[in-house]
This record gives sequence, structure tokens and C-alpha cells, in this order.
Amino acid sequence: MRPVQRGPLAGLVTLVALLGVLAATVGLDRAGWLAGGIAGVTLTGLVARGLARSGAARLGPANRVTLARAVLVCAVTALVADGRPGTGPVVALVLVASVALVLDGVDGPVARRTGTVSAFGGRFDMEVDAFLILVLSVQVARDHGPWVLAIGAARYLLLAAGCLWPWLRVAGPPRYWGKVVAAVQGIVLTVAASGLLPRRTTDLALLASLALLAESFGREVGWKWRRRHALPAKAHPARVVVGHVVALAVVWAALVAPDSVAGAGPGVLLRIPLEGVLLVGLVLVLPVRPARLLAAVAGLALALLTLLRLLDVGFKASLARPFDPLYDWGYAGSATDLLRDSVGGTSANVVLVGVVLLTVVVLVGMPAATLRVTTLVRRHRGPSARAATALGVAWVLSAVVGLQAASTSTAALAYDRVQLVRESYLGQREFIASLTDDPLTTVPADDLLTGLRGRDVLVVFVESYGKVALEDPVVAGHVVPALDRDTAALAAAGFHSRSAFLTSPTYGGLSWLAHSTLQSGLRVDHQRRYDALLASPRMTLASAFRQAGWRTVDVVPSNTRPWPEGERFYGWDRVYAEADLGYAGPSFGYATMPDQFVLDAFGRRELGTGDRPPVMAEIDLVSSHTPWAPLPEAVPWEDLGDGSIFDGMPERGDTVTEVWRDPERVRDAYGRSVAYSLDVLTSFLARSAADPVVVVLGDHQPASVVSGYGASHDVPVSVLARDPAVLRRITPWRWTPGLQPGGRSPVWPMEAFRDRFLAAYGGASGAH
Repeated sequence: MRPVQRGPLAGLVTLVALLGVLAATVGLDRAGWLAGGIAGVTLTGLVARGLARSGAARLGPANRVTLARAVLVCAVTALVADGRPGTGPVVALVLVASVALVLDGVDGPVARRTGTVSAFGGRFDMEVDAFLILVLSVQVARDHGPWVLAIGAARYLLLAAGCLWPWLRVAGPPRYWGKVVAAVQGIVLTVAASGLLPRRTTDLALLASLALLAESFGREVGWKWRRRHALPAKAHPARVVVGHVVALAVVWAALVAPDSVAGAGPGVLLRIPLEGVLLVGLVLVLPVRPARLLAAVAGLALALLTLLRLLDVGFKASLARPFDPLYDWGYAGSATDLLRDSVGGTSANVVLVGVVLLTVVVLVGMPAATLRVTTLVRRHRGPSARAATALGVAWVLSAVVGLQAASTSTAALAYDRVQLVRESYLGQREFIASLTDDPLTTVPADDLLTGLRGRDVLVVFVESYGKVALEDPVVAGHVVPALDRDTAALAAAGFHSRSAFLTSPTYGGLSWLAHSTLQSGLRVDHQRRYDALLASPRMTLASAFRQAGWRTVDVVPSNTRPWPEGERFYGWDRVYAEADLGYAGPSFGYATMPDQFVLDAFGRRELGTGDRPPVMAEIDLVSSHTPWAPLPEAVPWEDLGDGSIFDGMPERGDTVTEVWRDPERVRDAYGRSVAYSLDVLTSFLARSAADPVVVVLGDHQPASVVSGYGASHDVPVSVLARDPAVLRRITPWRWTPGLQPGGRSPVWPMEAFRDRFLAAYGGASGAH
């Protein structure tokens, strides 16, 4: 019976105690505890295994020092994973890392003085150093960019390369310079994490550190390259077997993987891919060269389909539809901007680098894995033929009896995507033809909107305000009470309201598609249609109001860049972007400013003047835009000023990291954000001296994390007015009284709103 290694267990107990101290002093959340615990358990197992393989009964004095360092590194891992802002966690991280670096100069002399130098001790010491550098590089990359990760990843990239080129696995001679360079990495990264030096000085130190590391690794690789021919011709058999197993698992998983989170689960791997069975059969019957060509082509196709699956997972989770290879590439820039606005530039850069690396790995690794599997199949023709036959029979039986084990998901994905591309192409041609077929262009300006002459008209989009806000118990717990009190408050201010649902062309994001659909009367459901629309002479609600004598205004606080295409197409007299509203306070995640300030700034600039033409405005309220954290709170209107009253409020609220760790907290935050937007809009209208007609609606449902999979595209819409005569014109619509549409409320396509609105208030033939 193998004796219990008390040294590693003592280290694990010490780590738990240290994590408890950190939790009590500077704070440690679930992510920190989990990362520290995983690191500790892994450390315990690796040290125990290393001792057993080296034949040592227990840790010597030098290895105990190294174990203490390793425990400290696990604590640093916990602090980095926690990522808690503030001086306390940073000081704790720097202090713990500094002690670990100091101890790095102790274990070597102790080993030499006590005569306990060993190969295990040297490897133990080196791996602790490497892992500390990796963890510190992750911390520093948050502030200085993803390129810093190259410092921490260099050692592990070299190890990974050794799996492909065995000569890289040969141990080189001990080099004092290599130890010096490793020590420099740890010191520079710790100083960078402390934030004590100016940013430019820190960046230069990090660049110099990376250059030293590249020189040291380059010298080591060069030494191994010159001796590569002295290696045995064959790799270790165990590694060959592991390589075969990994290649087979990768190909199998790629063939049966689902294209949405809803279909994920370990049971998926038990399905039998017909495509794999057929590939094995063809490889067995074809000559060598055609078989290898088939394997290479199949591997590349499988790599592309795997990337397509990954894109589908993201698109179905966020937009409730599959990725369209023909048109969806245009969203890359918008997605990048949203990521930067939501999580910050550094985190966004890390994610983007990860996406690029994953793409390269799939495009290179999948064909390599497929070739390796097919080579193995040809080398063992008899067992492979029997296995393929058995799997084929099992697939047929499963298909006959209706079991889900029979899979053709990869072939179905390829076929469906070809059909989607074809339909998208034909649909785009029909859409372009409809751009010039607009009967409203012949309506005289004097006949447009006669039922609203002299009245201000506001079209207010509440970001992500979808039907789920009225149906999900967690979300509705915030939104439904808000609608009830807002209906009552508006009624007290003299407003009447009617509500229904519109079916948005988008879901989870891409708000501009919904805005252009409502304005143009055409279904704009992807970027190529949007681009074609903006280049067309199509009449919009805004241009109709402008022709009829209104001053037209667009309030888009999320716009941080010039937008001449939109201004030219919609016909706005004035566009208020972020820089035009005079806001001097903090941003709230994606939202550059709270909705309350947006409404106040609009009111002061456009509704507070004396002798003026009526205003038609589209106003975007974006406090309810994902990621729904941090959220603003309403303040007294008279205290708004330039928005500096909001200083410090984002830091007091929940962070994105805290909210998105728990799906229920995401739904709760979403509900609170929508309730906030509706409340401040109601308060603004109730206290305003103006007498506007208001259309308030959502632009799309929130992402599937809130709406759930398979949710509709329906969003609430309401029309508000103080004059009952305004609402009598839409009586034929049969909308529900109040701000909350009910189960029997009509559901219109969003593209139907323009024509029906203009028909009801003048400018088309008959109300629908």
C-alpha cells in the first residue's frame, strides 16, 4: 500500500487557511476560491505523483521551501481570478507574489547545503516559477494589453511545441542566465501589477523583459535544434497512443457537436455520426493518395463547419438565429465595439486574441486530426472495417426505431447553410427591388400627418424591452409593477394610452435594424439590407414629418462617431450624439449616460423654447442595454446639472462580472434596467410643460440568457396622448388600454407600423 504523502496535504491545508485569511481581509469571491482550490488540488496531486516517481519517501528541506512558494502562487492565482478592484487586493497580490519571489532564492542554497539536490526538486522549482509568471502576466494584461500574455505563455507554448517536434523535449544543460531571466520576469510583472510606476515606464520594462525572455528561449531552442538528429527515430509509444485518442475524440466531437447551447450535454458524444462512418469506409476502399486527399479535404471542411457551429452557438444565444455566411460578417466591427463598451478595452482585446487563436487552432488542428485518424484506419484495416460496420448497423437500427443516437448533424448543417445562403441572396434581390416601390412618395406634403398638426411627436425606443419583460417571473417582478404605477402616474398627468405588440426583425441586439424597420416600413433583418436601405430614397417616418413641417431630431447617446449616412437617409434636422448632450458624468457599462439625463437634455434643448415649430424626435433610451450593469438610479430632476451628480454611482453598483456569474442575477438586472427606463420616461412626461404624442416601444427581445431559447421576437408598443381625440383615430387598431399589452392584444409586424400610423393620422388611404 502506497504511504500517504503528508507534505503535499500539509500544503493544501495551509493554502485553505491562507485563502481564508485573504477572504477575511481583502475579500475573495466564488471565482477566487474556485481558482485557488483547483490550483491547490492540482498542486497536491502533481507533487505526490512526482515524489512517487522519484522514489522519495517525503519532501526534503529545499522542497518544503518550494512547496511554500507553490502555496503562495496558488493564493496569487485566487486573487487574480477574483479580480476585485481596489487597493487592498492589489497590495495583497503584490505582497504574496513578492514573498514567493524572495523564497525563490532560498530553496536552491538550502538544497546544496543539505545535499538534497534532485531532478524532482529542480523540475518542481522551475514549474512553480513558470506558473507564477503565467498568473502575473494575466493580471498585468488587464491593464497593459494582451501582448503581456506572451511572457507567461512562452514556457507552455514551448512545451506544446514539444508534442509536435520531439527534439524540443530534450532537457538542456542548466543555465544560470536562464534563472536570471526567469527571476527578472517575476520581478517586472510584480512591479507592473503594483501600478507604482508610470504606465510608459512599466510598458518599457515589460517590453525589455519580453525581449530577454525571447533571447533566452531562442538560445535554448537553438541548442536543441543543433542536436535534434541524435534523438531516437520514434516517439514514446504512450504519447503516440494519446495522440491517436485525442485525434479520434476531436474528430468525433466535431461531427456530433450541437450548434446551440440548448443542445449541449455529455449525451451528445454518444451519438453515432453517419458522416464519420462513411468517411472511414471510403478511406478503406480508396487507394492511398486519393484516400489522403479525401481526408485532407474532409478535415478542412470539418474545420470550417466547426467554426460555423461555434458562430451558430453565439448567434443563437444572442440573436436567436443561425449565422448567415453571406451577410453576417458585417457585424464583426459592431460586435467588437459592443464588447469594448461592455467589458473594457483590455478584456475585449484578450477575448479577441483568444478568438483568433481558437480559429487558427481549429483550421490547423482539425485537418491534422482527420489525417491522423484516417492514417490509423488504413494501418489497422481489419479492426477499422469491423468497427465501421458495427457503427453503421447501430446507426441504421437507431434511425429505424427513432433513437437520437443516429446523427447526420454535420451534413444537415452544411445543407441548411447552403439553403440559407441561397434564400438570403434571393431575398436581398427582392428587398432592393422594393426600395423604389413606395406609394407614399406620391402623397403631397399638405396631406401628410394632418391629424397631428401642431403637436410634438416622440418615438421612444427602450433598448431590449421585449415581451419577456411581461412574462418571466423574475423580470416581470420589476417591470409589471413599474407599468402599473407608470400608467397611474400618466393618467394623473392627463395622459391616455393604448398598447399592443410588434414583431421585431431582430433579437438580442442589432437595434438599428429595428429602428430602420419601424421608420421605413420594410423588414430590415440583416446588415446588407440596412446598407441598401440607407442608400435608397425610401420615405421614413422622420422624412414624412419633415416634409409636413416638423423639426426632426434624433437623440442617440450611444453614438460616439459621425453618422452621415443615417442623417442623410432619415432626414433629421439635428442629431444629438454623445458629445452633443453636455454630459460630464460617468458611463454605465454600454450606456454613455443615464436615460434620465438624456431625456432632460433633450427637453431643455428642444421642448423648452418658446416660439418653435413642432418637434418629431426619435429618442434612444439605452440604460436597459446589455450587459445591464452597473445601473443608474433616478435622482431629483432639478439636481441633474451636467450629470456629475452620477459620479461614483457606477462603483457603488453591481459590476458586470458579479451580475453575469448567475443567470438569475442577469434577469433581475435586466428587469430593474427596463423598470428604470420606463419610470424616468414617465416622470419626464408627467412633469413636462409640453404636450407630446408619444410612441414608446422596445426594439428587440433581450438575449436568450434572459428570454430563453425559442422565444418570440415580440416587443411591447404603446401610444400616449393627453387629447382623447388622438387615440380615437387608432380605435380600429383594437389596442389594449394602458401601458401593458395583454394576451389578446394585436401583434403586428414592426414593418407594418409606418403605413398604419400614417394612415391613421393622414398620409395614406384608410386606417388598417
